[in-house]
Amino acid sequence: MTNDRRVLVHPDKPALAAAVAARFMTKLLDILDEQAVAHIVLTGGSMGGAVLAAVASSPARTSIDWTRVHFWWGDERWVPERDAERNDTQSFEALLDALELPDGNVHPFPASDAGLDLDVAAEVYAAELAAHGVDGQPYPIFDITFLGVGPDGHIASLFPHRSGIQVTDRTVIAVRNSPKPPPERLSLTRPVLNSSQRVWFVLAGADKASALGLALAGASRDEVPVAGIKGRRRTVFFVDREAAAEVPEQLIAPEY
Repeated sequence: MTNDRRVLVHPDKPALAAAVAARFMTKLLDILDEQAVAHIVLTGGSMGGAVLAAVASSPARTSIDWTRVHFWWGDERWVPERDAERNDTQSFEALLDALELPDGNVHPFPASDAGLDLDVAAEVYAAELAAHGVDGQPYPIFDITFLGVGPDGHIASLFPHRSGIQVTDRTVIAVRNSPKPPPERLSLTRPVLNSSQRVWFVLAGADKASALGLALAGASRDEVPVAGIKGRRRTVFFVDREAAAEVPEQLIAPEY
């Protein structure tokens, strides 16, 4: 484990969500002090929503100029707009609806009721990424990318033993026959996720312990996709004690 990859263990899920939310706001203030705008990639799942809800309930959120923050998503389920299963719906309900963001700052994936087929929807989101690209890259510089981790080690909608984790010639892929419902999804690809300045994994529960342990032990990205994701500056695993059960003690950074 390199010195820019850290595991931070928290006592339980509420403490985990609160700590990540506090760190996010602090880091975002630092980022906005150094640059005009920030680009953030959000994730779904129970912990993804819990972190955003913790931000929403914090008095500190009023210190951030959210009009300078752009929000993206790592993946999305191919269901109608504002469907409860969509990751962006969860994000809007937990935090974004309360921020009164300019429309141009929010970049959701197309929905299944937008009149597009899945492949065209992937191309549309790729074009949206490219419209904000910098330094010759067809995507923006992502300052913080949040990712959850499935019990099987999947991240975004890149699943074990599927071709998605191997794709390097596109920024967005259409996912069909997902092993986790719904079967159709859209996802950023590994090169885009790995372009992020900081990747923050947030995971909790005993069912995540094996995937985390394997990833940190050097498992193949094809078998455990989370093992293939690393931020350019920093990669942090924010976990609760149950998820950390199979992490060697020497890999855990002191937190408490």
